[in-house]
Amino acid sequence: MSSLRLSYPKLSPAAYAGLIACKNALESSALSPELVELVYLRVSQINGCAFCLEMHTAALRKRGMVQEKLDALAGWRVSERFSDRERAALEWTEAVTLLSAQNTDDATWQRVKAHFSDAEMSDLTIAAGLMNAFNRIAVSLRQ
Repeated sequence: MSSLRLSYPKLSPAAYAGLIACKNALESSALSPELVELVYLRVSQINGCAFCLEMHTAALRKRGMVQEKLDALAGWRVSERFSDRERAALEWTEAVTLLSAQNTDDATWQRVKAHFSDAEMSDLTIAAGLMNAFNRIAVSLRQ
């Protein structure tokens, strides 16, 4: 693994603290901590952030997620290991992460929204956006 290019938490402490505050706020959202971690892990898979992959996989294992489910995450669309709510969250996560390729069109929105309240949709979107920000920083600066 490459060495850290810049110590961004030290060089940009206020901005980094804002990211951490957002992460902490999501921990008390109406979304389950497991679902938020699953979103973080899927975003990190898409973005290829090795540091985040290890961190979120460990967090999900600690919360009791079985290895077989973790192994199937990249193939969630065809795996029977995910609930309808998890599938909806993962669909939205991919749409938000791959925004220019997939877009968050009305059909996707309606399918996903059927499983979440307005506040949950807001938190789900922020969680996906936050992890994309963390991934882009970590991959670019070699976390």
